[in-house]
Amino acid sequence: MQPIIAKQILPWFGGSAGVWTTCLVFFQSVLLAGYAYADWTTRLGARRQAYLHVALLALSLACLPIIAATGWKPQGDEQPIVRILLLLGATIGLPYFLLSTTTPLLQAWYWRRFQSAVPYRLFALSNFASLLALLGFPLLFEPALDLGQLGWDWSFLYAAFALLCASVALMSASTANGNGVAAHSAPAPLALGVQLRWLALSAMGSVMLLAVTNHVTQNISSVPFLWVLPLALYLVTFILAFDHPRWYVRPLFVAALVVLVPAMGYYVPSLRLGIAAPLYFAGLFFACMFCHGELARSKPDPAYLTRFYLMISLGGALGAVLVAIVAPLTLPGYYELGIALVALAIVLAMRLERRALWLGVAVVGATAVFVVRGAYNYTSGMRVMERDFYGVVRTADHPDPVPYRSMYHGGIMHGGQLLGDSFRNTPADYFSPNSGYGRVFTSLREMQPRHKLSVGVIGLGAGVIAAWMRPGDRLVFYEISPRVVDIARREFTFLADTAARTEVVLGDGRLSLEREPPRGYDVLGIDAFSGDSIPMHLITREAMALYVKHLNPDGVIIFQATNRYVDLLPVVKRLAAEFGMEAVNIADLAESAEGPEYWYSSTDQVIVTRNRKLLAWPRIDEASDEIDERPDVPIFTDSHHNLLRILK
Repeated sequence: MQPIIAKQILPWFGGSAGVWTTCLVFFQSVLLAGYAYADWTTRLGARRQAYLHVALLALSLACLPIIAATGWKPQGDEQPIVRILLLLGATIGLPYFLLSTTTPLLQAWYWRRFQSAVPYRLFALSNFASLLALLGFPLLFEPALDLGQLGWDWSFLYAAFALLCASVALMSASTANGNGVAAHSAPAPLALGVQLRWLALSAMGSVMLLAVTNHVTQNISSVPFLWVLPLALYLVTFILAFDHPRWYVRPLFVAALVVLVPAMGYYVPSLRLGIAAPLYFAGLFFACMFCHGELARSKPDPAYLTRFYLMISLGGALGAVLVAIVAPLTLPGYYELGIALVALAIVLAMRLERRALWLGVAVVGATAVFVVRGAYNYTSGMRVMERDFYGVVRTADHPDPVPYRSMYHGGIMHGGQLLGDSFRNTPADYFSPNSGYGRVFTSLREMQPRHKLSVGVIGLGAGVIAAWMRPGDRLVFYEISPRVVDIARREFTFLADTAARTEVVLGDGRLSLEREPPRGYDVLGIDAFSGDSIPMHLITREAMALYVKHLNPDGVIIFQATNRYVDLLPVVKRLAAEFGMEAVNIADLAESAEGPEYWYSSTDQVIVTRNRKLLAWPRIDEASDEIDERPDVPIFTDSHHNLLRILK
């Protein structure tokens, strides 16, 4: 359910990784509500519990299919976290709530009927099924079915589940005694300290899951599906910990964490995918195995089974809220992983035996030192660092080869401005004369010297494209992040210096274009980055139709296609061919550079147009490269695109 609904709404909120973490908050919170419901209804009596549950299952069928209504699309000025949570609640809230109650309720019913068997292993089976579904989505379901088919197929399966669950609930009620509760000896009362320990261990695992996912996808690499690996590891640890005690060899996992926690702290500032990502994933596995193994060791009497799962879900929801909501609202940068590592070191030290206390203190101290050092490196030399739902934006000044102010989003630099009066309003780097943008603007000026250009750009950045404008031109920027707009105006002068009539439209660029009448752009730039990736909803057939609608007949679409991990060129070529247009790539590389060093940027920019005269113009023709055919790459659509096919 989670990948289906997240993929539906991802394009509505700029393709941001924050959509995924906000979805995690929702699912963890509803899971908590479901476990609280299970804990409460076990006190109602078996028959009343069963009748209530059957009624809610029947009511939930009215929520099907799980397809989000288009009326939930944002207009550009809403708080995205609140809107996503409300959207999810209205679309899938009740079905998921009832699904989330199944694990504790089924085990309680099982215990009621077969008191000779302890049902905790069913929790491992439940997580194993979740793991199969998670891995099956990108590998099996997503390539074969579009979103509409996935939503309807899931809904039919849910209806079958509701019938099965209702039958089991009624069967459970029929086996209970007159009071609705099976007879067995009362266990000792639960201590508050024990419940708080369950809460802390569960929260620690959840915090590590989201903190590692955020750090890897935002600061190291936004490789598609990289979020699947941390979540899969998280689920695997639940499976192993609750399947059988033999999987949690406590000395092994404690010893591994003594080494891994400080090592992760040391590599927090590292952006090298080959070193940092495997280390983080290994650390996440051992950390979650430790937390969930300690949980499994402290399982209570089955009479308190629902309270045990309630505290686990409360910890999971608390961890998700801290990372996905509290951190973006209170921290100026991605500091949550460092904070989580120090907290994990403290939890580890508290669980060590008294004779090993000195080792725990050493781990806490070393981790704290490394984390503080990493935070210093992260902020060193930065003029500005601000954060919102869409990521962290930073600016920094560099002295060589000439004074230059750059803008960073995540770990990627997205252009900037040359400093000094002699360079004021000079386009450089990604938008230099040698870039695709520079060659297109130069060629259009040469072909029609008196023509006033109309230009639209999805993605503001520092606003460098404004430097190419002349008096009488019209320039519209579409930018989803209010922070980026504010920093572009404060830190860079392009918007203030441009001679064009300039407009900044706040909100997702594609949704903004959907609401507007045809603009008749001569140039439409698709330059919306989130870290190192272009949101996929900007390179689908439906998006391309929208771009063509706003383009004049001889107009040009320029796709910024630079990416270290995804080959976007064949995707753009297929889209161009679909609409009777041609696509060529302009690679601005050092070996082909003309002019100063700051006039090249090692970037790929794809020019898409029907204007053959423009493609044959010397400034374009001399630098354009043919894009290789990829017959195995299908046309990407809103409801069906699979990024595994275009991984480099």
